[in-house]
Amino acid sequence: MGTSPPDAGKRILITGASGAVGYATCELLTKRGHRIAGTLRSRGGRSSQAADGLDALGAAVIEMDVTDDASVERGAAAAIDALGGLDVVFNNAGIGAYGVQELFTADEMHRVFDVNLYGVQRVMRAVLPHLRRQGAGTIVYTSSLIGRVSIPFYATYCASKWALEALAQSYRAELARFGIDSFIVEPGALPTPFLDGMLEPRDASDDYAPEAAALEPSLRGMVGWLESIAEQRPEMVARIVADVIEAPRGEKPFRVVADRSGMGEGIARYNEALGQVTRALYAANGMEEMLTLNAGPT
Repeated sequence: MGTSPPDAGKRILITGASGAVGYATCELLTKRGHRIAGTLRSRGGRSSQAADGLDALGAAVIEMDVTDDASVERGAAAAIDALGGLDVVFNNAGIGAYGVQELFTADEMHRVFDVNLYGVQRVMRAVLPHLRRQGAGTIVYTSSLIGRVSIPFYATYCASKWALEALAQSYRAELARFGIDSFIVEPGALPTPFLDGMLEPRDASDDYAPEAAALEPSLRGMVGWLESIAEQRPEMVARIVADVIEAPRGEKPFRVVADRSGMGEGIARYNEALGQVTRALYAANGMEEMLTLNAGPT
C-alpha cells in the first residue's frame, strides 16, 4: 500500500483556496515543501487574484464547484493527476449566514448546507476510493467555534457546522481501518472578507425591526474587536492546520481549536468532555476499537 514519498512532502488538496484561510494554508504548506492543489469555483472574476497567487506559489489551480457533483468529480481527478496522487484532503470551502432565523427560507438554508455539508460529502465520495486503495491519508475539516455552540443570528451557519461535526466524527471511525486519519479545525471568527460575504435572508418583518437594525452595527463592532487582536488571523489557523497535518499518524488530535480571542478556551474544555462521553458511548455499543485505531485524542 502506497504513501507519499517523504522527500517530496505530502500531496494536498485544499478546497476553498481563494478564501483567506484556504489561501494562507496553501501558502504555508507550499513553503514547507508540500505539493498543493487548491480549488476555486472559477479562475476568473473575484477569484482571479487568488488564482494568480496560487500559480506563483507553484500550486495546481483546480476549478471546482462543491455544489455540483460533476464538477467535484472532475476537480478531484484533476488534482490527483496534477499531484501524482493524494495524501491529504482539506475540506475548507464554506459560506456564512447571518440574520434573524425565521426570515431565512428553506431554500436559503439549503444553499448554506449545500456548500458546508453536502459539498464535503461530494468531495469525500470523489477522493475516498483513492485513499482507501492506497491505505493511507488524512482528512481535514474546517468547522468553527460556533460549530459547537449556537448563538443568535448565526443559527443557519451554526447548524451547518454542527452537522459537519457529526459527519466528520462518523467518518473518523469508519475510515480508521483504512489507515485514514481525520481531524477538525475549529477557528474563531476572523477579520476577513468571509464576514462581508455571508448570506442574509431576503425576507423582512417589522416584528424584528429592532433586531434587524442592530445586525450591521453588531457585525462591524465584532470586526473591529477582532482586528485589534494581532494573532487572530488566517495565518494562525494555517499554522495549526499545517502542524497537525505533519504530526505522525496516531498523534493527531481529532478536534483542534484555532483561536486567540479567548473565546476558544471553553470550547476546548467542552471538546475534552465530549471526547470522554464519546469513548464511553462507543464502548457501550461495542465500537471502542473504531476509536482506538485512531490513537490521537478524541
